[in-house]
Amino acid sequence: MIIRCTQKLLAELKIGLMHEPSENDPFWSWHANVFHVERRKCVLITNDMTLFTMFIPGLKKPDFKSFHFVIGEHLFKNLLYENIPQPQIEAVLSQCRNMTFQKTTNRRVLGSMNDQKTQLEYLISAEGGLARTNIYELNKEVNRVTFSAINRRRPIDVLKEELRNHDE
Repeated sequence: MIIRCTQKLLAELKIGLMHEPSENDPFWSWHANVFHVERRKCVLITNDMTLFTMFIPGLKKPDFKSFHFVIGEHLFKNLLYENIPQPQIEAVLSQCRNMTFQKTTNRRVLGSMNDQKTQLEYLISAEGGLARTNIYELNKEVNRVTFSAINRRRPIDVLKEELRNHDE
C-alpha cells in the first residue's frame, strides 16, 4: 500500500520517502493530507481509484510516529462500519503491512479531496463540532456523494466493486 502525502503531512511524519515500487496497482494507492479542524490536527486519506475517503481527527505527535498503525486501525473500523465482508477486510489490512510513503502524484485525487474536505467541515459544523460528530457516520456520508471523477458514482460503490474484483 502506498500513501502519497502532501508536503505538510510529510513534514509532520518526519520520515524519509521510500523509492517508488516497480509494480503499482492504483487500488492500493492512497493520497493523504493534514489540516486543522477546531485547532486539532486531522488527516484526510483518499483512495486513488475509488475516492473512498477516511477522515481521521485529533491526531497528536505520537500518532504521527506510528502513522501506519493509525491508518490500519481506522481503515479496519471504517470498513467494518460499511459492512464489508471479513475476507475483504483482511485482504486490505494485509496490504497495510507493506505501507510506503511517497509524494502526491495525482491532481484529480487532490481536487476531489479538497471537495471532500469542504463537505466534512460543513457537516462537522452542522453537527455542532467535532465532539458531537460520529466520525464513522461522517465518513459514511462523505463516501455516498457522487463524483464526476469516477463517472458520477459513489466512492463506497466503487470500493465494493473493486474489492470483489481483487477478491477473484
